[in-house]
Amino acid sequence: MAERSMQLRVKRISLEAETINSYELVSPAGEDLAPFTAGCHIDLHLSNGMIRSYSLLNEQSETKRYVIAVNRETAGRGGSKFIHETVRVGDIITVSQPRNNFALHENATHSVLIAGGIGITPLLSMIRRLQSLGRSWELFYAARTRVSAAFVDELSAIRPDAGRFLHVNFDREPSGRMFDLSAIVKAAPWDAHLYCCGPVPMLEAFEAAAASRPADHVHVEYFKAREKPALAGGFEVQLARSKRTIKVEAGKTILDALLDAGIAASYACTEGVCGTCETRVIEGIPDHRDLFLSKEEQAANRTIMICCSGSKSPTLVLDL
Repeated sequence: MAERSMQLRVKRISLEAETINSYELVSPAGEDLAPFTAGCHIDLHLSNGMIRSYSLLNEQSETKRYVIAVNRETAGRGGSKFIHETVRVGDIITVSQPRNNFALHENATHSVLIAGGIGITPLLSMIRRLQSLGRSWELFYAARTRVSAAFVDELSAIRPDAGRFLHVNFDREPSGRMFDLSAIVKAAPWDAHLYCCGPVPMLEAFEAAAASRPADHVHVEYFKAREKPALAGGFEVQLARSKRTIKVEAGKTILDALLDAGIAASYACTEGVCGTCETRVIEGIPDHRDLFLSKEEQAANRTIMICCSGSKSPTLVLDL
């Protein structure tokens, strides 16, 4: 990934909500950054060795900056805590090229966007884009409390009549109540495109509610894994290009085994969410555990997310 990375400077850090900071990243030389589209994310290569993915929330027409938001999660894996505690204005951070696994369908007659907590970040970029194109949209945004909700004022200012299209709910406040996702999905026009980003329970409820909708009109982005990685081991991975065979022992993922063997494999989230570690399968049957591939793509067994998926066959031949 090194040849595709950029060295960017932290120009500004802003407090957006109780536990959420936004980070503006720019070229130290003031150069244009690689273009991106609404729904894109970038990987931050942190100085402690962690790699974490964050959605871009600014308007895709901007060429001089990337803006992300990071929610400090006390129960997380440490990446957000490290960023909040150590990253400062002026720091240089290694950043990947933007990638889009959650693309906006710009020509949709209507877009319904559903956000939970920090899941608002990619949807904010989508709304900016839809608004610039003059497209029809509606947002349902749930947060625990008013002080924990980021960008509410910004969303309200996007258009004069935003109140008609912006529905915000604070679940843990006296007047709050959980969104009825089934009712939201049912009320959407049949040809609308639906997007959801947020915590796993919300995403699972949304997918269940939208199960009868055309699959190519329903879009989700997971930030966290839904199931545990495949750690049974007991199989071999043959690397077709490297001409090496690596044993995957119990308690390790394919990625763990490759890294232990000195294989330079690309990865970021380590949860099968971001798609960075997607690898072509030449032979064998993967045990898919990711949230990146569709059910159809998993059934085809053409690629595997080596950070979390295993093998149902004694040998798995990969294009590495």
